[in-house]
Amino acid sequence: MTAALFRDDAYLQEAEARVVGINSRGGVLLDRTVFYAQGGGQPGDSGRLVMADGRAIEIATTVYDADKSTIVHVPAEGQDLSGLDGTVIARIDWPKRHLRMRVHTALHLLTAVLPYPVTGGGIGDGEGRLDFDIPEAGLDKSAIAAKLNAMIASDAVVRDRWITDEELAANPGLVKTMSVKPPVGAGRVRLVEIVGLDLQPCGGTHVARTSEIGTVAITEIEKKGKQNRRVRIALA
Repeated sequence: MTAALFRDDAYLQEAEARVVGINSRGGVLLDRTVFYAQGGGQPGDSGRLVMADGRAIEIATTVYDADKSTIVHVPAEGQDLSGLDGTVIARIDWPKRHLRMRVHTALHLLTAVLPYPVTGGGIGDGEGRLDFDIPEAGLDKSAIAAKLNAMIASDAVVRDRWITDEELAANPGLVKTMSVKPPVGAGRVRLVEIVGLDLQPCGGTHVARTSEIGTVAITEIEKKGKQNRRVRIALA
């Protein structure tokens, strides 16, 4: 099991870690990491592992192994892993991660603006989307953007806490996504709260206050089937 330091501090950009192995596909396993592993629509972090001699291994992305508890750092093509052992400095591409944190937090707020079941979504570097199960069309981009940016400007605190699997089962309304369910079975589930605005299970990384998101534009609203509406956002 990899200790996921990003869950405790999304702003931690690097940390010392111990190499515990390289899997059969060339993925690097560490005892702990600041690298977010792909999941919940948020891509895995890229960055580098800096060895004691100063040599760096470029990491293209980060994923979970089949056991869902081991985090795999996937090297960029052509990286030389010889001599990769002992202690390294795991360092993420912070500008890219921070863009994703801002977008991810904005998408949580979008579910408060549009309180409909979420059927899909994705997070990019400065942009993102959510798909909603909305029976009626006629969504107005300007109105949605105004409500969303008002929430952002309120400078609400973003915080997290843990609840038990049983508490989540007793409160099914906390889950807004239809296609992706929060992981259960480990005994506890992480809730992300935007104080006064939103509360939902999430394992991703978020900013500490909504004002850090900055202004957001609604770039497109697409019809995806009879009831699905895809709403795209971008950081201004």
